[in-house]
Amino acid sequence: GYRVSLQGNFFGHNHTYITFPEYSPRKHIKLDPPLNIQSNVTASKCQIWWSVPWYLVEILQYELQYKEYSTSWEIALNKTLSSSLPQVEIEVTELHSGVAYIARVRCKVSENEDSYHSQWSEWSQTTVFQKAGVPKLSEKILNTRTMHFLFIPLSFGTLLYLFWNCKLSQKASPALTFPHQLLSFSHSIISTMGILR
Repeated sequence: GYRVSLQGNFFGHNHTYITFPEYSPRKHIKLDPPLNIQSNVTASKCQIWWSVPWYLVEILQYELQYKEYSTSWEIALNKTLSSSLPQVEIEVTELHSGVAYIARVRCKVSENEDSYHSQWSEWSQTTVFQKAGVPKLSEKILNTRTMHFLFIPLSFGTLLYLFWNCKLSQKASPALTFPHQLLSFSHSIISTMGILR
């Protein structure tokens, strides 16, 4: 260790003040913040990862901080990570659909490490991520109504076509086939409308 002292001259007299009788630099470390923080969102989780010097990987611990992009860091969520791996996963159930989030991370020597001790580093640069949105109920209803509006004119057009063809065919044959075709076609329309609902 080292002995750290402060010397001063007061009213013409030199004085020495001992600040740290035994100062060990490795017990007072402040690391650089993690680098290259990145993120990727899948259907089930958000993955966030970063870089630190390879020789420090096994002795570091991390704290993740994330929030909605438009809010203040003062109300951000903090997570102290138990793993020394430079990565973390957030369940998408913790995120709101269609909302942008921003995250950052900091590091220090793990409290389980006896040889070194440090304070938290400064925060890293940030990464922005967003959970994919899901169709709103109103959009689903709109799609169903669109199908109805498209299906009804097509059905009547087909009905008129059948009526016209059957009318022409009845001139050649006295058999009344049209009512049976009409009933069959009407049943198909009703069944299809039931499926669309």
